[in-house]
Amino acid sequence: MNVQRYTLPAILLHWGQAVIVVWLLWLGWTMVDLPKGAERSAAYGLHKSLGLLAMGLVIVRLLWRARHPAPASLAVGNEARLAMAVHHLLYVFLVCAPIMGYLASSFTQYPLKFFGLEVPKLGWPDEGLNGTFKLLHVLFVWSGAALIALHIAGAIKHALLRDGMVARMLPEVFRK
Repeated sequence: MNVQRYTLPAILLHWGQAVIVVWLLWLGWTMVDLPKGAERSAAYGLHKSLGLLAMGLVIVRLLWRARHPAPASLAVGNEARLAMAVHHLLYVFLVCAPIMGYLASSFTQYPLKFFGLEVPKLGWPDEGLNGTFKLLHVLFVWSGAALIALHIAGAIKHALLRDGMVARMLPEVFRK
């Protein structure tokens, strides 16, 4: 079956973002249970750095997509509409979750660092605003996790059907 594939940069951006997001989800869910101290501070610092990296990466992805449209979908009917909705909502999650995290961090007394380099914040210490943006961050993350589960379920379905859908997003070396 000859299907139109995604470009190599699109594939690398997709899988790079996937690795970072899964790492962020795992780190976010485990760091909150750590006792206060150096290990917890390091986990939060890494989470914030990876979140800023994810925010930059999604911007690159959106710019790439604007100049390089995705291949035509192989799905039809309701499946095509569901796939499109999930993909669009995944982009909403990929944009909004890190923005809400950044804004939450902007309204604390702590400096915001990107792998050790201080990043300007848009706010000032304010527990109310910090709490609001933290809540929004968590809501986007849980919604995003559900969307990721749907995305993975769809990929598994298409992998089992061997209909060529999954191969479009795999580097050549994994498609044999």
